[in-house]
Amino acid sequence: MNKVVILSAPSGAGKTTIVHALLQAGLPLGFSISATSRPAREHETNGVDYYFFTVEDFKEKIAHHEFIEWEEVYDGLFYGTLKTELERVWKSGQAIVFDVDVKGGVNLKKHFSETALSIFIQPPSVKELEKRLRNRKTETEESIKKRIDRARYELGFASQFDVVVVNDNLEEAVNKANNLVKDFLAK
Repeated sequence: MNKVVILSAPSGAGKTTIVHALLQAGLPLGFSISATSRPAREHETNGVDYYFFTVEDFKEKIAHHEFIEWEEVYDGLFYGTLKTELERVWKSGQAIVFDVDVKGGVNLKKHFSETALSIFIQPPSVKELEKRLRNRKTETEESIKKRIDRARYELGFASQFDVVVVNDNLEEAVNKANNLVKDFLAK
């Protein structure tokens, strides 16, 4: 059975850090590289961190049904999961781990149902989330405001996930996620 693990959270809640920890824990997981229409950040590599597309290329892939799920997160800013990523990871004999936005996580859980474990990474508070985003020093003031407004909206989706992990202590959140994933994969 091809299993999937879905981690979603508002931006800045720590999901990517937790996903990286899971991948380094020796679990039989393969990372699904998401696609986006946003430009790469300084430290990001195409085909490793994301598949970077222009808005036009992204829309063309949508029209050709190349995504299992996709979302226009902000006006003109798309994220999605290419169907080819599922094939690539499953072919390696691993379960897929997704690091996706909240609506993408909800859509993936609906699609994969019982073969998926969906984990919502929740920040301890919106105030702490804003602090984390500011500490990244990668966002403009306008971008931070957009992300905080979106986070307030996304927090309302937590109940649609199998489990919520509050990330108020990173080590504890990583351990909890690790144990949840181990148990799920052992079933």
